[in-house]
Amino acid sequence: MKSRTSLVNRLAVVVGAVVLTALVSMAATLAVSKSIEGNATAINQAGALRMGAFQLLSRAAGPKQYERDTGSFAGLTEKYTARLINVGITKAIPEDPEHPLAKQYQTILDSWKSGLKPTLESHTPGALVNADLIEATDAYVREVDQMVTMLEERTEARIDLLHLIQIISLAFSILIILALFIDLKNRVLRPLRKLVDIAGAVRQQDFSHKARLKGSDELAQLGHAFDQMTSELALTYHELEERVRSKTEELEKSHAALQLLHTSSRSLFANHDLCDGAVPMLQQLEQLLGIGPMQIYLHDKNSSQPVQAVTTATRERPFYCRDHHCNACLVEPEQYEELPVEDNDGRRLLLPIRTPGQLLGTLEVWYPADRELSQTARRLLETLSDQLATAIFLERQITEEQQLTLAEERTVIARELHDSLAQSLSYLKMQVARLRRLNIVGEQEATHEAILDELSTGLNSAYRQLRELLTTFRLKLDTPDLSSALQYTVEEFSERLGKPVQLFYNLPPNTLSPNEEIHTLQIVREGLANAVKHADASEVAVEVSFESPKVKARIRDNGKGLPGGDQPVNHYGLVIMQDRARTLGGQVQVKNREEGGVEVSLSFIPKSRNLIPTEAPSA
Repeated sequence: MKSRTSLVNRLAVVVGAVVLTALVSMAATLAVSKSIEGNATAINQAGALRMGAFQLLSRAAGPKQYERDTGSFAGLTEKYTARLINVGITKAIPEDPEHPLAKQYQTILDSWKSGLKPTLESHTPGALVNADLIEATDAYVREVDQMVTMLEERTEARIDLLHLIQIISLAFSILIILALFIDLKNRVLRPLRKLVDIAGAVRQQDFSHKARLKGSDELAQLGHAFDQMTSELALTYHELEERVRSKTEELEKSHAALQLLHTSSRSLFANHDLCDGAVPMLQQLEQLLGIGPMQIYLHDKNSSQPVQAVTTATRERPFYCRDHHCNACLVEPEQYEELPVEDNDGRRLLLPIRTPGQLLGTLEVWYPADRELSQTARRLLETLSDQLATAIFLERQITEEQQLTLAEERTVIARELHDSLAQSLSYLKMQVARLRRLNIVGEQEATHEAILDELSTGLNSAYRQLRELLTTFRLKLDTPDLSSALQYTVEEFSERLGKPVQLFYNLPPNTLSPNEEIHTLQIVREGLANAVKHADASEVAVEVSFESPKVKARIRDNGKGLPGGDQPVNHYGLVIMQDRARTLGGQVQVKNREEGGVEVSLSFIPKSRNLIPTEAPSA
């Protein structure tokens, strides 16, 4: 189909048709010309036969003086016979004996041989021409005239045929040329004009023009290609516009996000609470980039698994939340179910929060599964992770420096206490011992003994507290976190008790400040000391946990319990524990347990602004 409708093939067909027409016309003309070749000669000679017949008749009717030329008359008849069968005449006669002209020629021959010639030969020279001779001559001449007429009609018919062939060839050539012009107009000029218009429209960024050419020739294929090209250009141009618009929106979002990061970085570094400093910034960043929720997980040396520190969307109050008036991260269950989380066809991006040589945590970003994060959004999130890493690292460094400074200060204080207060207490104890050796009798003896007992009790308690304080100071110097310090303390009192003391530690890392850790440790040690010294217990357990927003420490034993079931009055150790608890903003309770034994419980809300994760590590 394609080869038939090709422009080149159509032009070849037209040219071939014109050439074929010309060839047919020329061949027909040549054939007709060839067929009438010699007809003029035959007509002339046939006409001469009439004149020859009359000459013979005139000679036969001549005077007697021509009698001697009788021999010449016979020669004339022979010549006439030769002229009658001359090739000039026979050549124009068809070979088919059934042809009318061949029959007419044969009739003339028969008329001559059997009619006129014998009549002329039998006529007496010089005699009058009789009616038979004239009738024979007229009859013969009429046959000759008939043949001449037939030759003329045949020649004119061939000439008319030649004219008809020329007219038909001319008309066919004109029709071919007209068809060629019409075809060129419809198949070449109009398509070319449409293609030029399309090219002009494309130059003006107008891709709506279409050629819509029918057929499968070269220009139609070119038109189809132009239509496809304009469609693809329109799609590409639309895609480019969309990409430009998308890039513009992305740049605007990026600019807004950078401004947000710049503004929020100040509060992030100024506010030592990661939750308060990061959640508003993360939520605004989610709105700008169309992502969320986002979580921050921190890595701690005391925890084998990363623990969650911040979330931007949760249905329940996070475990680490210390401000129950803050609802920034709380959302309705319906809202949470629409977020792209793991159970809701979401995709997750994990970015490390790291400093050179140290992995501090992980930034978890959820986004819809039906679209990809742009490179700009990824770079912004990477910048955010770098800022978080810097803030967390600086906070940890500040905390460690505070702990180190506090440990150094307490070491100095411990040394000073050992060198001054401890020696003074030892001196006072020796003086009390000397007073006991004095023999005082009389009314003052009971008063003297009571005063000595009170002094001895106070000095022993003060000396014991001093030893505990020195032990704590030295312990804190070697163990830079509460978990290690408690483990060391439990091992120490297990040896003193002779039985293992159980420790249940469920406090997230970096929950307490160094000062809060010291007070908590001292209260636990005081409770353990009382259990070992007074409880007569076989089982002692220590539990330190975070029950949002409070930190709770419990020391339980299965000993004999408190006399009367109430807290002891004016117990020196209990007074110190109460003072420490008030320093922490909490309280200490001492009570008997229903199943037996005593429970010492400490409860307070941390005031430190440290990084507190949501999940507590395993005990």
